[in-house]
Amino acid sequence: MKRLHVHVTVENITASVRFYSALFAAEPTVLKPDYAKWMLADPRVNFAISQRGATPGIEHLGIQVENHSELEEVYARLKRAERPVLEEGNTTCCYAQSDKSWIADPQGVLWETFLTSGESTMYGHDVSRGASPVKSTCCAPVTGPSVADARLDEDGR
Repeated sequence: MKRLHVHVTVENITASVRFYSALFAAEPTVLKPDYAKWMLADPRVNFAISQRGATPGIEHLGIQVENHSELEEVYARLKRAERPVLEEGNTTCCYAQSDKSWIADPQGVLWETFLTSGESTMYGHDVSRGASPVKSTCCAPVTGPSVADARLDEDGR
């Protein structure tokens, strides 16, 4: 079963964790000094917050799947959307190992589709062991063409 993923950049992680824990009546399933995630069953959503983006607000949206056949189904949908798709593949992001692709909608809102295969002790590719976290957008791909560049292309091609 697929799950909606929402990631919000916040200014104060502690105050935001308190707020969302009260709102969802649940504690985070993942809690780090700069990141928290709630894997909610009702509504079925992977809701994450972090202090890693440049501006507070919606970071990106996504569709999380539970197996490879669902991932292939969603990837096929991306290709039919007639927008540039960045197939990032296997990566470390948000303290997890995932296989993912990115697309931007016509307004430039970034969407990721992903299958998580395990946990990670590192936030992602922007942090080396023992280093301080780098202020960067969550999960942004490090190689290949930028999906965000599609925001500038009026027809998305």
